[in-house]
Amino acid sequence: MSVFAELRRVVDEGGRAVVLTVLKGEHVGAKLLVCEDGTTAGDGPAELAALAHDALRTGRSHVLEADGLTVFADVYGPPPRLFVYGAVDTAEALCQAAKLLGWTTIVADARARFATRERLPSPDELIVAWPEEALAQVQPDMGTAVVVLSHDDKFDLPALRAALASEAFYIGALGSRRNQERRRERLLEAGVADADIDRIAGPCGLDLGAESPAETALSILAEILATRVGRAGGPLKTARSRIHAEPVQPAARPT
Repeated sequence: MSVFAELRRVVDEGGRAVVLTVLKGEHVGAKLLVCEDGTTAGDGPAELAALAHDALRTGRSHVLEADGLTVFADVYGPPPRLFVYGAVDTAEALCQAAKLLGWTTIVADARARFATRERLPSPDELIVAWPEEALAQVQPDMGTAVVVLSHDDKFDLPALRAALASEAFYIGALGSRRNQERRRERLLEAGVADADIDRIAGPCGLDLGAESPAETALSILAEILATRVGRAGGPLKTARSRIHAEPVQPAARPT
């Protein structure tokens, strides 16, 4: 099957894939399609497949350098998802902001009286379920950001444990530094490894001086965006890298 025929199938099924095209070095013009499950198609060097996972996690098409080659990674996939556990005001503000970016938004809470359309009109999906059940239903993948807002250990801890067992590209938890330390101790007692706990952004968000739910949501979403493309989220004025994450070059799309 040709690269573009296979890519069309993946896109039609709502999957993820990246087309790696050699721009400079040996095999100029060669293409290798790598699907999220690792299957490949095309005439590009097989070793390019090792670049696919990190390329897919960025969610954006970009140019990269590897083993003396300049490669264009053309990334295809569904919109990112934002999963929030805790049906609070900040959850609604997060969903409002994320939907402006074209993201799919999901809010879950075990408390049915909180997880209502009257209180949260913006999420694409509302789930009334305990954390493990909700996360099993959503199945966070490399295109999913998870934010835990419930401020209650009986919800926060199982939600974070389940999120850490997934491939979510971002896991954030609201709360003071003191609460984060206490939460870390509880997770260690539950057998979660230090390295896994380090994946949690807590307190989540960038240092914007946020106070209101809308400001807090902006702070969190900004950190999520920065994390996805490997940025620190500091002022552009002092940044040494390009303003945009990567130069995106046009590539043929399947028809």
